[in-house]
Amino acid sequence: MAINLEKISAILQNFVSSTNDVQGAALVTPDGLPLAATLPGGMDEERVSAMSAAMLSLGERIGGELARGSIDRIYVEGNTGYGILTSCSEDAVFLVLASQAAKQGLLLLEIKRAVTELKTLLQ
Repeated sequence: MAINLEKISAILQNFVSSTNDVQGAALVTPDGLPLAATLPGGMDEERVSAMSAAMLSLGERIGGELARGSIDRIYVEGNTGYGILTSCSEDAVFLVLASQAAKQGLLLLEIKRAVTELKTLLQ
């Protein structure tokens, strides 16, 4: 079954526009290739995807070395906001960029909802 990139793009656009304090989102392969993205202006989709894959790879290695099991989520917190990588399937990772003002509990709930929606399209 082919992946419907139009529907994936629509889900990302809806997620970014309807979730408070979310600035961008992308769905990337574990190899660092972009499947779809709605990113802030000036961000290179391919570069963001490659960095997301590098974060995922390093996170998996750390999880293994520290005996924490498989990685479900990776956070990067900076002084202006968050980058959150969430496993979406074997073939995709969901990246969310949020401002510092984001309420983490609500954000994680919205991410979980979006991942559930994306998973149905990735099967």
